[in-house]
Amino acid sequence: MLRHPCFDHKAHRVVGRLHLPVAPRCNIKCAYCEQGIGCVNESRPGVAGEVILPEEAISYVERALSFEPRLEVIGIAGPGDALANEETFVALKAVKDRFPELKICLSTNGLALPESLPKMLEVGVEFVSVTVNFISPEVGAKLVRWVKAQDLLKGEEAAYFLTTKQLEGITLAAQAGLRVKVNTVLVPEVNEKEIPLIAKEVAQAGASLMNIIPLIPLGEFSNHRAPTQKELNRARAKAAKYIPQFLVCKRCRADAVGVPGLADENLFSIKNAVSV
Repeated sequence: MLRHPCFDHKAHRVVGRLHLPVAPRCNIKCAYCEQGIGCVNESRPGVAGEVILPEEAISYVERALSFEPRLEVIGIAGPGDALANEETFVALKAVKDRFPELKICLSTNGLALPESLPKMLEVGVEFVSVTVNFISPEVGAKLVRWVKAQDLLKGEEAAYFLTTKQLEGITLAAQAGLRVKVNTVLVPEVNEKEIPLIAKEVAQAGASLMNIIPLIPLGEFSNHRAPTQKELNRARAKAAKYIPQFLVCKRCRADAVGVPGLADENLFSIKNAVSV
């Protein structure tokens, strides 16, 4: 068993994970995304009760372990993009040095994945989730407002540049021995026809698992509908022809802690529940 609750269905109800919210900055702007700091009642990606310093990572892991001894995985999933923040690597190195038995993972949009891979390997990353929402630049231009490269890119140019970096990064990460999962946000009437193509391309690049999750209507897509369960099932069935599907994602917060398939908490609640 892989012993990662977000990569293996069997581990989902028995293995715990902790997200350290040390990465507030993002290097792309998705039209459907809204980040939130200080949010304690929302349960979705991009929100955290607070952003912590890398120097606080060890104490937070210690608190979390005393609260939930089933923790086996430490990850960074925002509230921005893990690879757009140098704090990610500082925190993960400290955690791996102090807790070598814990597995390390991170989530990213993939823009900085190719050049970040050496640092990821250095701090012990074993699992990486890459969000890929499109392949075609014309579809991507509807979902991404800008991308920070050497210049600020927009429109189809930004979408093409991002996809190129994502597929290159997935290939390099898989070749380096990392377990790669691809997250795809299903947006009805926007990228639903892209799903089989995304699945095919990321599988060829080396990803071993795909996680299709429904849109949470936010940002510019606040008035856009979420997909129905039937649409979600249909997208997963089409994608499954190319790559295995992960079916029990909880769309976790950037400070989530616990066993995802059971009751989940966040670091904000742990801070108040466990004395230092």
